[in-house]
Amino acid sequence: MALYKLEDFDTDYRNAFDGNDIKGMSVYVEGSDEKVGSISDVLVDEEGRFRYMVVDLGFWIFGKKVLLPVGRARIDYNSDRVYAIGMTRQQAEDLPEFSERDVADYDYEERVRGVYRGGNLDASTSLDASAPLEARTGADASYYQPTTNAYETSATLEPAAPVATPSYNRDTYNYAEEPSLYEMNERDHQTLKLYEERLVANKQRRKTGEVAVGKHVETETARVAVPVEKERVVIERVTPTNVGQAVSSNEVAFREGEVARVEIYEETPDIRKETFVREEVRVSKVVDHETVESQETIRREELDVNAPGLPIEER
Repeated sequence: MALYKLEDFDTDYRNAFDGNDIKGMSVYVEGSDEKVGSISDVLVDEEGRFRYMVVDLGFWIFGKKVLLPVGRARIDYNSDRVYAIGMTRQQAEDLPEFSERDVADYDYEERVRGVYRGGNLDASTSLDASAPLEARTGADASYYQPTTNAYETSATLEPAAPVATPSYNRDTYNYAEEPSLYEMNERDHQTLKLYEERLVANKQRRKTGEVAVGKHVETETARVAVPVEKERVVIERVTPTNVGQAVSSNEVAFREGEVARVEIYEETPDIRKETFVREEVRVSKVVDHETVESQETIRREELDVNAPGLPIEER
């Protein structure tokens, strides 16, 4: 069972605590005002369930960090404190030091659990919120139980029968087997929330390129045919119908010099260039719509309630 740092599992974990940061909270022994240290991190499992708080024991043992199972912690947001249930200085000294460079595997967790199982709170001890504080703390709280006899009207403490330490299988171990270490009850963890991942689809507008529209001039040789007219004088000599007949002297007028003038014209081509509109180009943009599908593996936290034989009402 792999463990992850809270921030590595969910970078927005502070939203689960209404903007508060559980890291940095001071840790005190429950039932006293003795400060143990501070929370330096939180470890969650693959499904995001809280399993351990990493406690920096700066006030007890300088420079040592240990793991506090979430079932042995009570968070008080009003005082910005975390109370370690039943932890003693001797327990803290016996706990293996936690190093961020090491992997918290089953063997390491077993060393941690072994200290808590053999400490002031036995693995079989219930952490019911209804139990008085004195019954959950103190030097020998888990080894005594209240009894009465015929000569006393008030409860006294007598040694309880020794409890056999259960054995656990590394291949089948489940945190639910030890609710005293990992159960998150309503009294001690009211504000801890369950997470789930959802796919949030957003759109981002990004530039994919640009289209530049310009003009250039091409040249070509154009040929045009223009019909033109040229005038020329045609002098035609013909034989009159009265050829050979005598003509009266009164009708004859002999003259010398210019007797007729004929103007001659010709057409020459007048070619010039004029600019005309050939076509009109309109530049615009259109939006093409398409649906892009994506799939990701998302996770969701489910609540584990381990209360055999107890009346539980879920709402």
